[in-house]
Amino acid sequence: MSIDNIRNIALLGQSGAGKTTLSEQLLFHTGTINTLGELSRGTTVSDFDAEERALQKSIDTSWLHFEHQCHQVNVLDTPGSADFIGRAISVLPAVESCALVVDATEGVSNVAEKLFQTAGERKKCRMVIINKIDSDAEHLATLLDELQTRLGPTLLPINLPVASGDDVIDCYFDPQYDRTPAFSSVESAHDALIDQVVELDEALMELYLEQGSELKPEQLHDPFEKALRQQHLVPVCFVSARTGAGVDALLQVLAELMPTPLEGNPPLFMNYDNPVTLSPEPGSHAIAHVFKVVIDPFMGRLALARVHQGRLKPDSALFIGDGRKPFKPGHLFRLQGKERAEVSQADPGDWVAIAKIDALAFDSVIHDSHDEDHFHLQSLTLPPPMFSMAIKPSRRGEEQKLWETLDKITAEDPSLSVSHKASLNETLLTGVGEFHLKTAINKMRNQYKLAVETSTPSIDYRETITVAADGHYRHKKQTGGAGQFGEVHLSVKPLSRGEGFRFVDKVVGGAIPGQFIPAVEKGVRQILEEGAIAGYPMQDLQVTVIDGKHHSVDSKEIAFVAAGRKAFIEAVAKAKPVVLEPIVDLAVTVPADAMGDVSADMASHRGVITDTHVGNSGRTTVHCKSPLSEVSDYSQRLKSITKGEGHFTLALSHFEPVPVSQQKALCQGYRSQELA
Repeated sequence: MSIDNIRNIALLGQSGAGKTTLSEQLLFHTGTINTLGELSRGTTVSDFDAEERALQKSIDTSWLHFEHQCHQVNVLDTPGSADFIGRAISVLPAVESCALVVDATEGVSNVAEKLFQTAGERKKCRMVIINKIDSDAEHLATLLDELQTRLGPTLLPINLPVASGDDVIDCYFDPQYDRTPAFSSVESAHDALIDQVVELDEALMELYLEQGSELKPEQLHDPFEKALRQQHLVPVCFVSARTGAGVDALLQVLAELMPTPLEGNPPLFMNYDNPVTLSPEPGSHAIAHVFKVVIDPFMGRLALARVHQGRLKPDSALFIGDGRKPFKPGHLFRLQGKERAEVSQADPGDWVAIAKIDALAFDSVIHDSHDEDHFHLQSLTLPPPMFSMAIKPSRRGEEQKLWETLDKITAEDPSLSVSHKASLNETLLTGVGEFHLKTAINKMRNQYKLAVETSTPSIDYRETITVAADGHYRHKKQTGGAGQFGEVHLSVKPLSRGEGFRFVDKVVGGAIPGQFIPAVEKGVRQILEEGAIAGYPMQDLQVTVIDGKHHSVDSKEIAFVAAGRKAFIEAVAKAKPVVLEPIVDLAVTVPADAMGDVSADMASHRGVITDTHVGNSGRTTVHCKSPLSEVSDYSQRLKSITKGEGHFTLALSHFEPVPVSQQKALCQGYRSQELA
């Protein structure tokens, strides 16, 4: 297929807006499928995963494609839940256009607004599809006003619904002035579109003033594309995905007005820190970008790639990033939901799936020449993982299988991360929200047959001291042969928060020979790792070795390790030790009317508000500091307070002493090290 006839589009929007049902109608209206699938029966092309069928909503992105009027349209049906917003954002590099699907009965949510803004930041051409016009036609005028207020005044309808909601009236290609829409008028909608388009073309503006409203769509094509690229225009279409009303009109807009790969804004490729312009010519060096990875139960790893330059073939010798070892794809596929069809090549502007190349990961750049070794796309800003869960296999001996499964799970979803806290011996799976992690756990159990146990992660407390103190210990052991002897005098003093640990040797006169000083430090560091009062690592203190004694025969490394340990324990006990808890910075964005409830909730959980910022669209961002132990369930609390309309980011700020009562509870039951 010629690059001029390709359209690449991502369907974005909140969960329940109707993206999957609309995708089904697009496939049906173009003859790609013979029967409409239904979400309730689990028969749609997009939502083919068992978990999606059970939930009756998308939890991952599906690749669909169809042909219409000699155009090949590639569509990504993305999930709309707040927990899976990262999966929607991560595929944006594959498309030129993004269509925000809005539920006419619900309006635009915070998730939808975030997706729309992100698409704009990535310089994607955008449009809005208002769905379910058969359910709420009388309120569509109010909804359009709301959209223009929240998303921008450049949203202009390209067609209008009739009052019954069972049809739409064209306002652009062949305006039907004799028909009456549910609101506004065909003439005013047409004039608003033309005025918006010609603003960017002085020559066309003069012609428009001469011809009046007689400009033809073919005269407007190039200025229309320019308006889309510069985000000067966001066309709005009306449909009913349930009945199919407006779908044919939508297909015309997708095929004739949305940009080809050559007409959209160029991909944001860089060579080191320098922007790169790619060539669409098939004879150029091949360059493709992996925008998604799928772990198929039967075929293994599938890397979904967008070809930006050159041509990929099964026998192409390709490189990944700056790797020196080439690979050959062997087989190339096009996907239609879960179905795969093998293809002989992939041309510029098209998508392709490459199977069984384990080195291919999300965001990999594939190329056939070392000239492009350091090409990469500008980084995407994905929602940071905020919700963690400690995880371990239910059966002993499956630790290796756990890590292999986690590797597969995180390969498919760039918003998931895995970490291991050595100090707590915990493996943490971190995602955007509780539902995000629950879905990952279900997949591990159902697809990979790995039973796991989950728990709330332990808080990564620390210990430190608050005053200076001295410690002394003489280690002396005689067992009949050569004995053990080592004596250490040391002092401790607190450091500023965040300074870590310093070890200072001030021994003079050879009281402790130089070869034994590292043994003293080793003993001290053992307690630093183990903790002295509650079993947590110590930080922000200095230890100075000031004196000691040795024996010419009995002094050994092991003796000074023991003496260093116990002298340090004695000093810490005198230095008014405290347990520190992690404090995090929270930035919480909520509807303005929820500000009071958010503030009250934060205050009741030891949080302190440091700043507030009133933004656009009636939303307020609250900046606050809170103990990490108080925000482990904040995702659920915020969802309840704001009815799902709030979101937050979190980052570690510093450590502070815990309240006295909490320190007693943390230290209770901890067995202190023996001094003898």
